[in-house]
Amino acid sequence: MINTNAFDYINVLQKTADAAWIRNDVISNNIANATTPGYKRQDIAFEDELANALGRSRYKSMDDKVSDLKINRLRPRTYTDSANFSYRVDGNNVDIETENVTLAANQLKYNGLIDCLNQEFKNLKLVMK
Repeated sequence: MINTNAFDYINVLQKTADAAWIRNDVISNNIANATTPGYKRQDIAFEDELANALGRSRYKSMDDKVSDLKINRLRPRTYTDSANFSYRVDGNNVDIETENVTLAANQLKYNGLIDCLNQEFKNLKLVMK
């Protein structure tokens, strides 16, 4: 990642898009294992971590919060969701309909993040002209 203030928002958007990409893989893995006995669905923890990192400094502007963000410390973390819960007798807790909806929502989020990244680069390009 680029370490200059001009790219702070781009770095955050990139990190968030990376997390959405990883979530896409995790959801796809959940769908692939929807009939595997004993499989427990997984997900990615990232958005709460980002919100907590940005919310630590209450009285700063968003620009200052993003500038002060330790972007390298933000990492998407895979976790097992509802490990003690199961939809079926075989111990699997994957609901295929929920996973498909979650996958579609995540793909929309990813596409929106990519659009935001493209817009940020267009803004930088406009400023450099």
